[in-house]
Amino acid sequence: MINPAIEQQQHGRLDITFAALADPTRRAILARLADGEATVNELAQPFSMTLQAVSKHLKVLERAGLIARGRDRQLRPSRLQGDALKEAADWLGAYRPFWEDSLDRLDQHLTETQEKKG
Repeated sequence: MINPAIEQQQHGRLDITFAALADPTRRAILARLADGEATVNELAQPFSMTLQAVSKHLKVLERAGLIARGRDRQLRPSRLQGDALKEAADWLGAYRPFWEDSLDRLDQHLTETQEKKG
């Protein structure tokens, strides 16, 4: 049995992760970082926003544990962190049987409907 305090802590992390993922700019930044490390300047290139705005997005992603930032004072390259994404994917994966069952029932219904017509 899961300790309720640990479960609450996990849900809190998921809340932070999903809140960070809710923004399309942050998702685009994560997609870019999936290709490798990048500096703020590199990450800002496709967006029409200031470096300061991109930095704010990076702070949100870092707080959520989705990225880590380097220690080079001038560049501070960002890189993707997998743990928070894995936790979110695992949580979503728990609902996979529900969706598969629902889609299987839909497929069965459509097949039966086609057979009745044909």
